[in-house]
Amino acid sequence: MDPDFLNVFTQSAALNQFGVENDIAQGEKRRLIKPTSHNNPRLEELKLFLIDWINTTLKQEHIVVKSLEEDLFDGLVLHHLLENLGSLKLDVDKIALTEKKQRQKLSVILEAVAKCLQLEENQLKWSVESILAKDLLSTLHLLVAIAKHFQPNLAIPPSVQVETIIIENTSRGLKTETTVEYITDTKENLEDQSTDDAFDELFSRAPDRLDAVKQVFLQFVNQHVGKLGLNVKDIESQFADGVILLLLIGQLEGYFLNLRDFFLTPANTTEMLHNVNLAVDLLTDGGLLNFSVNSEDIVKGDMKTTLRILYCLYSKYKTKET
Repeated sequence: MDPDFLNVFTQSAALNQFGVENDIAQGEKRRLIKPTSHNNPRLEELKLFLIDWINTTLKQEHIVVKSLEEDLFDGLVLHHLLENLGSLKLDVDKIALTEKKQRQKLSVILEAVAKCLQLEENQLKWSVESILAKDLLSTLHLLVAIAKHFQPNLAIPPSVQVETIIIENTSRGLKTETTVEYITDTKENLEDQSTDDAFDELFSRAPDRLDAVKQVFLQFVNQHVGKLGLNVKDIESQFADGVILLLLIGQLEGYFLNLRDFFLTPANTTEMLHNVNLAVDLLTDGGLLNFSVNSEDIVKGDMKTTLRILYCLYSKYKTKET
């Protein structure tokens, strides 16, 4: 007998996690994280990172997640997360108390995720049943996919892998297979992906479209700071002192910015840098900025850096404008 298979059935906690108690239906296949992988520090790091990301994202909703396995299976947190990140309006009840209602809610939520991510059914690494069963592996795959889609610059811990055991009930009995499965991209893949981002491509390969992009951002900015009686006409110069950026963040994120915390009319580069540093800190604390920013570049009027900063806000709030 496969020792890994025997090991699975001696780990009651792992069995309960996947609902494998006495039997698996004919033709059914289940994937189980090997018990030894639960002690993997990289896996624990990813779990803590995702919990912190969710709690930061849903801070204003007063939602606190403590366990990915116990707090996401009923769809409540996923519902709020998708509405917050993607402004998706899902036609489901906020709270589903019965298993039937939870299954129906998860079906709507996961269908919306697949549509947003443009994934076919055979590409999904999760299902209604696996999420409802508090399947950690499926839950991790789902959260990582959502995070990568809605916040592509999020610094998700790379190269997180686990050993899994696939158990299948065939006509000849239970069949097992041990594999290694990556939950997040390897460092090599991330380096390949991050060599050039969309703005590098825009500046180097499509400079003729730069003005159109700037106009989109200007319209977005003015729609919000216009409520304060302000009007931005030039991104390069008007964001250099950090004032407009701070006021924009305050409008969108609901901050009350005390005038003693920043310089409303900065008189020199030091005061401008103070403002920009404060804006960067606010974006980082709010989970909107997850890449390194040199504040001096913004003060110097670096267009590419400024556009990247604005995109962090635009990508979250663009669909909330109307």
